[in-house]
Amino acid sequence: MSGLRVLIVDDEPAIRQILVSQVRRAGYEVESAEDGASALKQLDAGDVDVCICDLRLPDIDGVEIMRRARQAGVNSTFLMMTAYASVETAIEAMRLGAFDYLTKPLRGSDVLHRLSQIENMIGLEAENRRLKALVDEQQGEYFRSGSGPMVEVERLAAKVAPTAGTVLITGASGTGKSLIARRIHEQSPQRERAFLSVNCGAIAENLIESEFFGHVKGAFTGADKAKKGLFCEAHEGTLLLDEVCELPLPLQVKLLHVLEEKEVRAVGSERTRAVDVRILSATNRNVEQMVADGQFREDLYYRLNVLRITMPPLKDRVEDLPQIIRFFLGRESSRLGLKHTFELDPLAEEVLLAHDWPGNLRELQNMIARALVMADGDSVTIRDLPRLVGVREREKEEAVSRSEPSGNLRDRVRDFEVTQIRQALAASGGDRQVAAGELGIGLSTLYRKLEESEGGVGRV
Repeated sequence: MSGLRVLIVDDEPAIRQILVSQVRRAGYEVESAEDGASALKQLDAGDVDVCICDLRLPDIDGVEIMRRARQAGVNSTFLMMTAYASVETAIEAMRLGAFDYLTKPLRGSDVLHRLSQIENMIGLEAENRRLKALVDEQQGEYFRSGSGPMVEVERLAAKVAPTAGTVLITGASGTGKSLIARRIHEQSPQRERAFLSVNCGAIAENLIESEFFGHVKGAFTGADKAKKGLFCEAHEGTLLLDEVCELPLPLQVKLLHVLEEKEVRAVGSERTRAVDVRILSATNRNVEQMVADGQFREDLYYRLNVLRITMPPLKDRVEDLPQIIRFFLGRESSRLGLKHTFELDPLAEEVLLAHDWPGNLRELQNMIARALVMADGDSVTIRDLPRLVGVREREKEEAVSRSEPSGNLRDRVRDFEVTQIRQALAASGGDRQVAAGELGIGLSTLYRKLEESEGGVGRV
């Protein structure tokens, strides 16, 4: 079924009935009005997508209806019709923004063809807005992972994507739940349609119903124009309910009704509207515990949890870390408007790889962005990184001392020698005899220099 709602305005009952029947058979939702006053009342609610309106009516002509609708902020698309074709009225109607102009007697095929064109135009405009937002916010967000846990996630995503089932994506904050949701959409039959995401915890409770289901003009204080709502905007596409466990219980009931009946009722409206939306949901909460505690409806939980994907924390994706770090270096430098390419100092990379990342991908992304701002030149060093939770301060201090020599010449030479000995020991797997041979010094000299270094390094 199409997502368009059509209003047919004509004072001749026979024409009205024929058009209503033809348009409804084509899959559109249809209402009708016999005069201008009735038409304006329905248009003013703001939930009419297309108005097929006769130019000659007993009380208000079609051009005046369109003019008043525009003045009231109604953005319905108008398709005018008349038995009195005239260049003047056609020009006036088109000047005010009518989509087209048809003369009576009408052919049903012509009307349906125009409706199809209007539907495509509305869809393209919405898609352009979505693509712009996607370019601004999500460009380059996804890359393939090589770690075992993420290979399994991608396998599950590929399995569930072609189905119509709802998917519940769980995992800690910052693990990439919204990214895998988009991945599912891109592999689904809905990939050419809208992908919309809403953070259920970021909307004021008194506005959630309007955000989800829309409202008509005048439904509440401040509703000076109609709003379609996310379910209508995502018709025939995908809607991600991010942080779904933050929904208040009354909204959970209404969401369950929408999922089961596939229809929504805008706030302040007496009419329902059919919707066909693929639902994905995500949460970082323990849903089962919330159900047991009565904080989340059990019936809604089972409705959302048809298929389930659990995102692993970043600490379980160590194989991916070098790739992810470089990915964020490139993307964040572009977002920040920095013109050159940044390299990552080996010591800085060592510290990043040692961190346990409690904030997951989001923490890493923010840390890289900060480091790029702080960096001097075209290399990110350890000095550009903030104090890291999970990395021993001594390790960081040692890394700093190795990257930036300090003290007198004797101290600097000693530090350099110790660094070279450490590297030789690492390369030899800890074999001191082999390391001394590689460095061209005696074994006793190697031990002495290690013992002379600070912190008893000779015990390494």
